Amino acid sequence: MGQGTLRSEMAPLSRSLVLAGSGLALVLFLVLHLGGVSLALLDPPGFEAFSSWLHARLWLPALELGLLLALLAHPLLAVSRWLRNRTRAGAPAGGRRSRRGGGLEGLAAFSGRWLPFSGALLLLFLVVHLGQLRWSRPAAGAELQAIEAALASPLALTLYGLAGLGLALHLLHGVESAHRSLGWLDATNAARIRRLGRGLALLLGGGFALLPFALVFAAAQR
Repeated sequence: MGQGTLRSEMAPLSRSLVLAGSGLALVLFLVLHLGGVSLALLDPPGFEAFSSWLHARLWLPALELGLLLALLAHPLLAVSRWLRNRTRAGAPAGGRRSRRGGGLEGLAAFSGRWLPFSGALLLLFLVVHLGQLRWSRPAAGAELQAIEAALASPLALTLYGLAGLGLALHLLHGVESAHRSLGWLDATNAARIRRLGRGLALLLGGGFALLPFALVFAAAQR
């Protein structure tokens, strides 16, 4: 086997590993982020104190840079793989049929087919979210006020809710796919990893979809 052939075979594997690794790193961030933002509903003063503490950390810019690199790498590599799969020789003209059954298995198959669209929705949400709350970072003690102002628009609130649903669909397929790309999926753990993906989809997707509405309701009660 020549070096050129070896490089051509290793390149897709390397891209798959980066795609999977960046996705799992973003999932870890989302778990921590949901926990932090939930404080705004459960303990508003504690949320403001935590936000002020976090924004004063010297390591925060490095963390945000790492997240930015993951956010850039993940969709670019995902689109690249999707385009390769679409143009691969011998692909059926009518698209692949899933061998999964109905119920959650059918929903998981559906989420896989709709990954490009759920990803595009999440990117749109991210641009809006960063424009509202990070490119112009709120002053210390005003984080919750800025969140409530961002959610005051019905259009923005709808986008936040749809992004949560898009995240749920993305995770329903993506967690299993990432473990497969990393070589961590086999017959002995496939069922557990599928349950993990569904649990994360419910926790993160449901949490991020419902939390904005809960914050708007809580603000209306004050």
